Amino acid sequence: MIEKKDWSNLSITLAIAGAGAGLFSFLGFPAAPLTGSALAVSLGGLLGAPVIVPLWLRTLCFIVLGTSIGSGVTPAVIDAAITWPASFLALGISLILSMLISRAILVRFFGFDAYNASLASSPGHLSYILSMAADSKADVTRIGLAQSTRVLFLTICVPLFISLLFEETDVSFLPAQNINLLSAVYLLLGAAVVGTIFLKLKLPAAYLLGGMLVSSLGHVSALTPGKMPDWATLSSFLVMGALIGTRFKGVSLDLFAKAVGAGVVVTLITVGMAILGVVLVMPLVGLDPSLLFVAFAPGGVEAMAAIAVQSGLDPTFVAAHHVFRLLLLTFVVPLMLRRSKTALPANGQP
Repeated sequence: MIEKKDWSNLSITLAIAGAGAGLFSFLGFPAAPLTGSALAVSLGGLLGAPVIVPLWLRTLCFIVLGTSIGSGVTPAVIDAAITWPASFLALGISLILSMLISRAILVRFFGFDAYNASLASSPGHLSYILSMAADSKADVTRIGLAQSTRVLFLTICVPLFISLLFEETDVSFLPAQNINLLSAVYLLLGAAVVGTIFLKLKLPAAYLLGGMLVSSLGHVSALTPGKMPDWATLSSFLVMGALIGTRFKGVSLDLFAKAVGAGVVVTLITVGMAILGVVLVMPLVGLDPSLLFVAFAPGGVEAMAAIAVQSGLDPTFVAAHHVFRLLLLTFVVPLMLRRSKTALPANGQP
């Protein structure tokens, strides 16, 4: 049962998110429902506002977004997937390089030990990283702030980067017409069931993947034609932005200032390696550089897929690469931890 206080805090959160989205939309900032709400709720959390996004709303948000992305899967998209292995390989190489460089810099200049630096340098898989940090008594707060800084920074900056450096595509990969109500109910219920199964299997971004799979099958087979209505998709963007912002709730400004530097440096390194990967693979796959950049950018899979939808880029291509990144990190991070030269003290401090 949801308490009255939780409803009140959720109302405050959504009001802050809506104000941020409205301001960014007025200013012409790209992907305003996502970027504006993320920044506004982050600032609110740092200033002590009781921001909250309950689990049920987060789950619904991911299901709707996954269902929306899946509606863009067509036989033509599946045929194009033959060129993706080359970009997967380039993504993997850039990811490992960014982790090795970031870990070395965190140890050398920011006072991290090798174990904590390995976790803080991971370009993604936040929940997985924080659970590993908690299990090993690592410095969870410091690692979490560095990782959350990366997610917030990329959520805000990637749309701006695309709008400044690349031309608008004016293309939508989603169907032109809205899905009918009955088909939408079928897809959402199916996505919830499949997402729950994926969650039990401990797959990353379980409900997003569940929505994508069910919706993809429905649209390729033409059983559920049409896209989710714009109000539902835009609402999921706003909730996602709010969710990103809640990660800074309760963090003191002093602690944030000390940890944000490491997060920004790691983000810049991973973005640099992502750009290198894009430059290397672009001649091989012949795809738009803006599409490749969003696919390689080390942000949250849900946020980057949302940015793809808002920017007129292929969200299926983007989501597939970010899921690949998360799966790769599942294996790479434990290997890096085993090779850390310094043992972690019992209290988790360097």
